[in-house]
Amino acid sequence: MQKQLLLGVEAIAQGAIDSGISGVYAYPGTPSTEITEYIQNSQQAIQRNIHREWSANEKTAMEAALGMSYAGKRALVCMKHVGMNVAADCFMNAAITGANGGIVITAADDPSMHSSQNEQDSRVYGKFALIPILEPSNQQEAYEMVRYAFALSETVGSPVLLRITTRLAHSRAGVNIHEALAENNLRLPDNKRQFVLLPAIARKQYRLLLNKQADFKEASENSPFNHFSEGPDKSLGIIACGISYNYVMENFEGQCPYPLLKICQYPLPRKLIKQILAECERILVVEEGYPLIEELLKGYPGDKRISGRLDNTLPRDGELNPDLLAKALGLQIKEGAAVPEIVVPRPPALCVGCSHRDVYNALNEVLSTYGEGHVFSDIGCYTLGALPPFQSINSCVDMGASITMAKGASDAGLYPAVAVIGDSTFTHSGMTGLLDAVNEHSPITIIISDNESISMTGGQDSAALGKIESICQGIGVDPQHIRVLNPVPKNHEELCRIIREEIEYQGVSVIIPRRICIQKARREGKKQK
Repeated sequence: MQKQLLLGVEAIAQGAIDSGISGVYAYPGTPSTEITEYIQNSQQAIQRNIHREWSANEKTAMEAALGMSYAGKRALVCMKHVGMNVAADCFMNAAITGANGGIVITAADDPSMHSSQNEQDSRVYGKFALIPILEPSNQQEAYEMVRYAFALSETVGSPVLLRITTRLAHSRAGVNIHEALAENNLRLPDNKRQFVLLPAIARKQYRLLLNKQADFKEASENSPFNHFSEGPDKSLGIIACGISYNYVMENFEGQCPYPLLKICQYPLPRKLIKQILAECERILVVEEGYPLIEELLKGYPGDKRISGRLDNTLPRDGELNPDLLAKALGLQIKEGAAVPEIVVPRPPALCVGCSHRDVYNALNEVLSTYGEGHVFSDIGCYTLGALPPFQSINSCVDMGASITMAKGASDAGLYPAVAVIGDSTFTHSGMTGLLDAVNEHSPITIIISDNESISMTGGQDSAALGKIESICQGIGVDPQHIRVLNPVPKNHEELCRIIREEIEYQGVSVIIPRRICIQKARREGKKQK
């Protein structure tokens, strides 16, 4: 057994490789991106020819992984929490089809929204789908859980959700590595209609899923990741989930004086919960994300013995940390010095030399004659166009929403209605919105700002590379209104002219300012030296 210093996401990646996976399917999203990148760069994965290319979006990733599971092999799916919204259609139905080869979905949640639009808790999706959920408390457990998750998936015939949070994903610890397992052989399902969700079959499969709940509960009751520790002071009992278990132990230097229930596998281990409820006067539930367990325990109007995020004993939003927990426990903490007013947070900004800068400069100049409120943007580096000095965009909701929101605003009578979307986001979720616009001849202008990279998450290859014009033309955009140019300062007047012309055109038009991401260009330049 060897030991490696790994990030939490790297521990998951290595655990998946050592579990005998045949493929990883993912779309980049912080804090999940490095799982796939680690596998892409792993010599083990390269030698075994594990599938490790990026998918167009989380839905296609989930569907492709389910196809690999159908063929009897093990597949890992990776995404950030909001990616679960994109994958939800397949994810929910995969619970009903069940698994043939093991399939593990890793969802990386982002409490405090370090790089996200919300704080949603992926455990809710696992509960919604009625499948087992795992939640590691440290890097070693993350590694061990992946192998356990694949075995559990094949034993109970179900997908398994592995939920992590940013703090675990991006912190390092020593991890003991086990000998790698061999990949599964190709093996089709014994039930030839298991994956055919016609209503008559789906009803049978759903009843089978419900019958599996007893197996899921038994696995949770006997899980090596759920553990009850006795404590001498029964005035309080603590239920801690995932990484929050570490915060408890930090406050008590490894020896908690209260009974402590560590929960890292779901459904909830009812026997252990009954034990701590019976022994303790009060219960503090410490969980990262939504008060999921707290709600299940206290209900409404609620058991006054149980406290946590619902009653503000712990803050409802943001990440937890040892100090917040110490306050909830009534312990003394050392308050740091206040940040002086002279220290002003530095907001993020587009890189010097970024092509999006030239796009926004031209767009601002053209739209100055129309007033404010006409630009719908999307998720990517170009979202920074909402901040000074550009302040160019008026929306950023979810992947692909720029085109559909522009269309809806146009349907309401707004003119002009302009969408700004990146190349990768376009192929992720923008193409269907473009089809709607083409089918209804919507008078909108779509700027696909193409920097030939998924730059926001580190420069991964874009699925759109070299294909945008043909995709737009295939969807039905008039080729005369697909305009491509190089967005550099010397072409500013030409870009302004093209934007004006296409805004005046009463139909769907696409402008593609194309220049490689400045950071990607630098990286490629270094490789060539």
